[in-house]
Amino acid sequence: MNTRAPAVQACQLIKTYPGDVTALRGLDVTVEPGTVFGLLGPNGAGKSTTVKILTTLARPDSGTATVAGHDVLRHPDRVRRAIGVVAQNSGADLVATGRENLRLQGRLHGLRGAGLDRRVDELLEHFSLSDAARRPVKGYSGGMRRRLDVALGLVHRPEVLFLDEPTTGLDPEARTAMWEEIGRLAGDEGLTILLTTHYLEEADRLAERIAIVDRGRVVVTGTPDGLKGELRGDAVHLELRQAVGEAGRTLLVGALTGLPGVHEAFVDGRRVSARTADGAAAMPALLAALERAGAAVASATVARPSLDDVYLRYAGRRYADAESAPESAVPALAAGAR
Repeated sequence: MNTRAPAVQACQLIKTYPGDVTALRGLDVTVEPGTVFGLLGPNGAGKSTTVKILTTLARPDSGTATVAGHDVLRHPDRVRRAIGVVAQNSGADLVATGRENLRLQGRLHGLRGAGLDRRVDELLEHFSLSDAARRPVKGYSGGMRRRLDVALGLVHRPEVLFLDEPTTGLDPEARTAMWEEIGRLAGDEGLTILLTTHYLEEADRLAERIAIVDRGRVVVTGTPDGLKGELRGDAVHLELRQAVGEAGRTLLVGALTGLPGVHEAFVDGRRVSARTADGAAAMPALLAALERAGAAVASATVARPSLDDVYLRYAGRRYADAESAPESAVPALAAGAR
């Protein structure tokens, strides 16, 4: 049994910004030591606000939070000494060299002399930046700058590392390299890493546990495989030739959930999703039910459940819709969801 205190714990965090914009609506999260924990959600869900509170850059309107055993409101200095932070936007000085950036960061954390030099050399070597160490950062590629950002967050050997959207803006090759590096940090160095991301694949690949955040709340927490495993059978996704309105959604959901073996059904505009024990076997009955209800199908696919399906189940809307309109999207009509 793990009796160690959580590395990060937030309870009922609420945060409202001017203009009556509520970013957090009672958010709870617990991160165990030595794990990679992912906060997964669309842009505007409240992930970055959560990180700002946990890293002492913002104060919640109410609620409590501790990081590395220190209360973020009562002991912010202790929290800052215990954490490393890699923000969405690079904090490196573009005019300074990579080595100069690392030395400055180390000095800010109290490192001096030969110990600082050894740590800088170690990080430059580890992140494959030694050859570029004396070049101004403004000449670095996007992937090189991001590797430097992570190195800056690790100079003082923190207990908890916060990575806020670490691969946004990177090309696929650089993103894959960053994923490998994050996995190595967690595996070899035993760091606690709290990762925020809006990439489903990133959370699925990197995080041991995830919390799905929607509209300022955590709607479900678990392991990626465990959450997907809760969705029995296959996910069937169909696209209609024409979108349906409120009455049409009600009719189609009723028609689909009345079929044997169909566990859940969601209808939103032209898109229909259902969960069934055997997608291929159920497809003819699903198509026939939609045809009887007057809905012509343009395309249909069957797949094993994904994190997109998990999000749809617990948030009541598709992830892509939440990404495009995080605050205004209306949840799709659903039936059968637990």
